[in-house]
Amino acid sequence: MVHHDLDGDADEVTADDVRGDVEGLLAAGLIDKTDDDAIQPTGTGRAVLTEMYKVSADVAGESWASQAGSLAGLSDLAGRLVHAALATGGPAYAAMAPPYEPADATAALLLHTRLSVLRYHRADAHAAAWQAAGLTSMTMRQLPAGPSRDAIEAETNRRAGVPYATLSPDERITFLAGLAALPG
Repeated sequence: MVHHDLDGDADEVTADDVRGDVEGLLAAGLIDKTDDDAIQPTGTGRAVLTEMYKVSADVAGESWASQAGSLAGLSDLAGRLVHAALATGGPAYAAMAPPYEPADATAALLLHTRLSVLRYHRADAHAAAWQAAGLTSMTMRQLPAGPSRDAIEAETNRRAGVPYATLSPDERITFLAGLAALPG
């Protein structure tokens, strides 16, 4: 898995990195381990998550207020894509999908979380494409523009596009046009 820092640099994320993050969340009292070694949020963790979802809902609702009438339809289409992508997603997608959706979630929040999780499907498609070409994350980052990179991008698009075939042509146009109409 590759992690992109806020400065845009890509770093390889190791199992030790993930273990360290989990240990940090345990130490902060935000999660507990269950008997079967799964993790679950504590009361404090649930409060933090609730606040995070509230802020995300507020920001998405504010940002997309001018398109409020189309958000429910776009959210429904995105939800269908999230479900369809379960069949072809890789390990990052499997860890993130389906996203948690609060019972009282607004259409804006649902659309935001569903689009966010679909990014992991594309990330898995990209990793699978460069791995199939015999590259590592490091060699992929160093690959110059040209036919080899173009071929990997085309394969990424092919793999990432599989769930979209579950939408009818009219639904795909509606989805793409609706997303394009959303303010940045």
